[in-house]
Amino acid sequence: MMDLRFSEAELEERREHIVSFVEDQVAASGTDGAVLGLSGGVDSSLVAHLAVEALGEEHLHGLVMPATVSSEEHMSDAEAVAESLDISYDVIEIEPLIDEFLAAYPEATGDQLAVGNARARVRAVLNYLVGNHENRLVLGTGNKSEALTGYLTKYGDGAVDCHPIGNLYKAQVRQLAAHVGVPTDIVEKTATAELWEDQTDEDEMGISYEVLDPVLALHVDGPLSADATARELGVDRETIDRVRRLYERSEHKRRAPPSPEPLR
Repeated sequence: MMDLRFSEAELEERREHIVSFVEDQVAASGTDGAVLGLSGGVDSSLVAHLAVEALGEEHLHGLVMPATVSSEEHMSDAEAVAESLDISYDVIEIEPLIDEFLAAYPEATGDQLAVGNARARVRAVLNYLVGNHENRLVLGTGNKSEALTGYLTKYGDGAVDCHPIGNLYKAQVRQLAAHVGVPTDIVEKTATAELWEDQTDEDEMGISYEVLDPVLALHVDGPLSADATARELGVDRETIDRVRRLYERSEHKRRAPPSPEPLR
């Protein structure tokens, strides 16, 4: 299987590059810092560590936004990250807001996907509410693996001002997180968006990140054909095609909403 891991020198280079990126984004926006949703997962924990390095702890505000489907472990880890970095943070329960939406439109009650995506969008609204009120930029936590497969909620976790780790595959996120001091249990925990109970990234996508990342790097975001990628990685062609379909079906998530071409 293809190895996407960085050398020690490359890890330091990526660390410095992302730290500079966050500094530049905040400076260019004229804001007073950044706000970040903390989930207790490796992505948000890595962004938090790098943002504190870039801005200082006084300029990062964390939001922990549990829902009824959120595990106590993840929320506890989210608060522990904020406390270890000495950043200000708030815990905001989002389920009462979801209940209000469903009271207004009860037909969606029980629709796992619709309600799950609503949770992601409510969190985005809260990020921007705090960000606007405190004159802060909203930092995203999306990585390259999620972006290329569309594993994000449109106008939810994808609704941010910038994606500091958006050029890292999931395996690289874990490696860099370990390098900057994110606790091992967070680095190694099973990835989940926690939009509904027992959800995991890999179960929903139908493929492990160990296989997904190399397919993306060689085929979707790389030069090899589907057949060549299958041979190179020793995986079946059906797996390559599944990843390709994820990429093609999610193209709309990576683009601005379309408009008709102008009439001549």
